[in-house]
Amino acid sequence: MPTISDLLTIRKEISPRARLVLAFVSWGFVVLVWFGLTHWEILPPFSLPKPMGVVRAFGKLWTEYDLLGNVVESWWRIAQAFFWCAIIAIPLGILMASFRWLFELINPVAAPMRAMPLTAFLPAFIALFGMDETMKVAFLWFGMFFYLLAVVVEEANRVDNALLETAYTLGAKRRHVLWLMFRASFPAIFSSFRILYDIGWTYVILAEMVNARKGVGYMVEAARKVLDFERVYAGIIAIGIAAFLFRFLLTFLERRLFPWRQAATTFLSGAAAAVPSAHAHLKAAKHGA
Repeated sequence: MPTISDLLTIRKEISPRARLVLAFVSWGFVVLVWFGLTHWEILPPFSLPKPMGVVRAFGKLWTEYDLLGNVVESWWRIAQAFFWCAIIAIPLGILMASFRWLFELINPVAAPMRAMPLTAFLPAFIALFGMDETMKVAFLWFGMFFYLLAVVVEEANRVDNALLETAYTLGAKRRHVLWLMFRASFPAIFSSFRILYDIGWTYVILAEMVNARKGVGYMVEAARKVLDFERVYAGIIAIGIAAFLFRFLLTFLERRLFPWRQAATTFLSGAAAAVPSAHAHLKAAKHGA
């Protein structure tokens, strides 16, 4: 365990074991407070059910309410929206970072969209697409697209001009340079997918409360309508676990696909962490990869 001096040292790294212990302590504190609030009935039972009741409701969600099927259905909706978001936003963002006129054409519309609350658009999406699957996927796509577009533009702009100049010196054409910008920026873009998936899990709950027959949002809303708040809280916990597992999967894939980023962040910080990536792509370009 770290000493008091370690804990009070600014930006001092701690061991994986210490991180695990601290995580258990923080969640243990949350559960302890939950037990206290329900044991002494500080809050009404309907607003905060007892932990053991929620645990039993979680078991019922698994055995009686097809928890796994609902999670898979929600994930599939997010995955569809995410796929079309990436297919459009990544090439468009690369082009916006490459051609300033295109950036100035699209950004005046894209920038305000990131500041607007997505919930305000839900009635418009219902009017445009009805209340079936198309509306839910389109709503999720809209919620993720402008965030990813901004990330792609930012990361593409961070690609060192020296890398592009070297490519031109080696005889690269415009399409080769665009491909090089994509390859150089994609590891950082992939890292943003975790946040994008978090956004998707946030908005899928809202989308599934409208005319859905499957999904975690529908599952929680169905429990709320019959005032089964133990099942509501169990559903909330299930959503958190599902989102965490998919985030963990993306983190695992990032470490396997781009191991140099993990190594770089151990020794470097900020923009310097991108240098090994740029050198790797430059070496690949020189060898015609």
